[in-house]
Amino acid sequence: MLDQGAPPQQPSRTAPASPGPVARLMRRKPVEHLVAEGGQGEGGSLRRSLGLWQLTMISIGATLGTGIFVVLGEAVPKAGPAVTLSFVIAGLTALFSALSYAELAGTIPVAGSSYSYAYATMGELIAWICGWCLVLEYGVSVAAVAVGWGEYLNELLDGTIGVTIPDALSAPPGDGGVFNLPALIVVVLAMAFLLGGARESARANTVMVAVKILALVLFCAIGVQGFRSGNYEHFMPLGMAGVSAAGATLFFSYIGFDAASTAGEEATNAQRDLPRAIMLSLVIVTALYVLVAAVAVGAKPWQRFGDSEAALAQIMREVTGQSFWGTLLAFCAVIAIASVVLTVLYGQTRILFAMSRDGLMPKVFSRVHPRTGTPRANTVIVSLFCGVLAAAIPLGQLADATSIGTLFAFGLVNIAVVVLRRTRPDMPRTFRVPLSPVLPALGLAFCVWMMGSLSAVTWVVFGVWMAVGLVFYFLYGHRRSRLAAPAPSEK
Repeated sequence: MLDQGAPPQQPSRTAPASPGPVARLMRRKPVEHLVAEGGQGEGGSLRRSLGLWQLTMISIGATLGTGIFVVLGEAVPKAGPAVTLSFVIAGLTALFSALSYAELAGTIPVAGSSYSYAYATMGELIAWICGWCLVLEYGVSVAAVAVGWGEYLNELLDGTIGVTIPDALSAPPGDGGVFNLPALIVVVLAMAFLLGGARESARANTVMVAVKILALVLFCAIGVQGFRSGNYEHFMPLGMAGVSAAGATLFFSYIGFDAASTAGEEATNAQRDLPRAIMLSLVIVTALYVLVAAVAVGAKPWQRFGDSEAALAQIMREVTGQSFWGTLLAFCAVIAIASVVLTVLYGQTRILFAMSRDGLMPKVFSRVHPRTGTPRANTVIVSLFCGVLAAAIPLGQLADATSIGTLFAFGLVNIAVVVLRRTRPDMPRTFRVPLSPVLPALGLAFCVWMMGSLSAVTWVVFGVWMAVGLVFYFLYGHRRSRLAAPAPSEK
């Protein structure tokens, strides 16, 4: 018989089994947690002040610049007149990825961009890899853009006061110089704007975007007067391999459209406006790129594009026979490229902000200044790093390194949108990728194809970069991740 006076037996309690090594690497951050943390940082919060217009201008500002003003001169020798086709291929690759970005930006409107999307869908290790690629994409592209800014600054100084900055102070080692001082200066100027606040930076960017669009329209109106159909007689002199190689380099020109997604925690209506801003900016930028490239190759034989990184200003002078128009374009380019530095630098700081808030980066990157509502220390550290990088490394190497990091991150976004559709099909979405999973699969395939077109040296640099990132993750981020901390009920 049972002893009626005995206390009832309690079920035995055993501590939950700790997750294994693989499970810890694959831990995912719930979408609801990502959204709930929006804007929150160490000591303050980001301010929501950006509407559809400002977001679109951020996206255009980050995209439209060095790709057409400077990198065009790097790409034409690889593809010949078919560089226009290279722009279309790079644009299609960006379009497929932009559709995936638009859906995820409307569903997970946070500052981390594709890093946060990967964290919610594929786990922490993949998110870290994606975030590390974004550091390469944004940080190195700031440096690359700054290098191009120095080229046009020299064009402007030559056309106005007849002097230029000596090569020793306007070119990096390997390009005939010692230290690229103009590249460092433009990064520091962008830093000063960003420290003032997101709204103030967006206003300055809007003005600069308007100037560069007008400059490119002016170039087309004047450059078409020097158009020679004979320049297109041998349309694809280096074959399809040249077209794809140029497309891979020119993909650098499209990386900015995702900058709008990094503003998710400072947008007034992120779920509605982010998808619209991403798609609208990509359409405008692609149309301008193809038009300008077609006019430029028609006005100047493709074999002569390798002699300057300020090719558009040279074409203006050659067509008109006057220095005024080339100088005017150089002035507009100085403003235009500065806006790219400003907006891409903004995107870099917000990605590091999100990674720091998750514990994968030091806390200093998520510290928000209470008065300006900006991650001030983050902005200063990133700006100085990018400025020194711009002053010391040639443009071509920077552009290719940026492209491979971007393509890798974009490929992960195309995977993430399909995964989230399967794992969270009932989540509200303000934009949906049509024909999913077909279009995301095409986006992934294009990214892989264009990555394969990059040089072996670029792949080596990418491999070293990823190795360094993984070492940092396992020594720092993996242990300090906020998801690694036990829940309050488990303490």
